[in-house]
This record gives sequence, structure tokens and C-alpha cells, in this order.
Amino acid sequence: MMTEYEKVLWHISNSGEDLNTRHLYSLSGMTHEELMRFQEVWPGIDVDRRRNLMRGLIELTELSFEVNFDPVFLVALGDDDGEVRAAAIDGLWENEDQALIGPLVHLLRADEASNVRAAAAMALARFVLLGELEKIDRAPAMLAEQALLETLRGTEEELEVRRRAVEAIAYSGEAGVREIIETAFYDEDERMQASALFAMGRSADPYWSKLLVEELDNPNPELRFEAARACGELETRLAVSRLIEMSMGDRDREVQQAAVGALGRIGGREAREALEAFYESEDDVLSQAAAEALDEMDLLGDSLAIPLYEDFDEYE
Repeated sequence: MMTEYEKVLWHISNSGEDLNTRHLYSLSGMTHEELMRFQEVWPGIDVDRRRNLMRGLIELTELSFEVNFDPVFLVALGDDDGEVRAAAIDGLWENEDQALIGPLVHLLRADEASNVRAAAAMALARFVLLGELEKIDRAPAMLAEQALLETLRGTEEELEVRRRAVEAIAYSGEAGVREIIETAFYDEDERMQASALFAMGRSADPYWSKLLVEELDNPNPELRFEAARACGELETRLAVSRLIEMSMGDRDREVQQAAVGALGRIGGREAREALEAFYESEDDVLSQAAAEALDEMDLLGDSLAIPLYEDFDEYE
């Protein structure tokens, strides 16, 4: 007679059945013996089933903080299928164990699938940040940064991977990062420009404030979106009036919502009064976005006056 765990393994291996959430939960908190048995079964599961399983587990990790499927995701990092490997990286998004840096660096440098290399670059971002915050050892953090810099120097690397490397390295306080972001911003491809704007927000560098305000008028909605979001991240007071205008009248809904969210991050009397007015709006989308922004403003302890970053003249 099969044990309960063997029934779980049989179920996840059976492509003819829809994945049952109850069985997926059983993969959280596996014993060492159960993990060894899982590793034996995993390669024989149909590739589409493995992909679906990864997606199902990721959804559960987003719904509940009580589950931990990291052992499954770590096994899947070595899968034969690139989509499964990329999903496994995504599933490890909360894992801050510096031991993960080595495998991610290897995937970034050597994986044959560009989507896996891009996912690895994105995942290394949190370790760059943890290094800056001195929450992990400096040596592994530098290993992550060096791998990202190598990717950016590689002329043959695909755009998507280089974009994610720009976004990831933005957390670094090392000399030269500002130049990397600037080069990306002036790239001829607008997708790289979008990543540069995203990186500006991550950089905690008020040097970018005036440029970001200028980009709020960019005709490309994706670039306006990223500029608005980055203004919020940098708490750019110079942007408040324009963000209010965008919140009320930008022709792109996502840009409107990004502008509202940025006002919540920046704070101050003018931003709060605008958000309170938006909250009373008959426009349900604008009202909901304003409610969330006001909640964030309160959560951040808005002082109505004191920004995280001083406004900075980019030409100084």
C-alpha cells in the first residue's frame, strides 16, 4: 500500500490529472528522505507537467507565507527544460541564503537559455542589495556584482539579459554604476531605456531626479510609467505637480496608477491633498489607486515635509 507521500508523488507525476492544490501543499516542509525520493521521481515527470507544477507552486508561495517549496525549486534549477529552470529561479524570490549566489552566477554565465540568464540576473539583484546593506558577506556579494558586470561588458549577450543586469547592478554603490545606467538610458532601444529608468529608481541616487521629471513627458507610455515609478522611489518632490497632472489625465491607465503610487511614496501636503481628492473620485480605478497610495503614505510615516532624498541638481 502506498504511503500518503507516495500518493502525492504519483499524483504530480500523472499528467492525466489536474494538479490538486492539496497535494501541492504536501511538497512544503519535506523531510530529507522525502526530498531524496522527490529527486528520483522528478526527471521522469512529463515536461509540461513539470512546468505546470512550477507555476502552481509559485502561485501558492505568493498566496501563503507559511509554505516553503525552496527544496523543490532548488532541484528544478538543474532541470533539462529552460522554462522550468527560469520558473525555479522565480520561485526562490524570497530566498536570501548567500549560498544561492554561486548557482545563480553559474546560470547567468553559462545557461544556454536566455530567459534563464535573464531570470538569474534579476535574482542576483537582491544579493547586491543585501551586500550593500551588509546583511551578507562582502565576498559573495562581490561575486554577484562581478557576474553582472561581465554580462554588461559582453557584446554578444542578448538585450533582455543585459536589461536585467542593468536593473540588478543599480543597487550597487560601486563606482561606475551611474555610467552604466546613463549608457543604458541613451541606448537606441527603448526597452533598454525603460530598464535604465527602472534602475534610476533603484539606485537611491538623486542625481537622476531632474532627468526623471523630464521623462514624465515622454511620448512612450512605458517610459512615462517607469519615470513615474522611479520618481516615487527617489521621493522626487520636483515631480509632484506633474505627477498630479498625470494622475488626473494621462491617457494610459497604467501610467495614471504609477503616478498615483509615486505620490504616495513622495508624500507631503500637496501630494496628500491630491490623493484625498482622487479618493473621492467617481473613477473607481483612480479612487482605489489613491486609497492604496494613502495607505502607503501612512505606512511610511509621511511627515508632510521631510523627503528621504534632497532635491539634487544633476548638473552640479
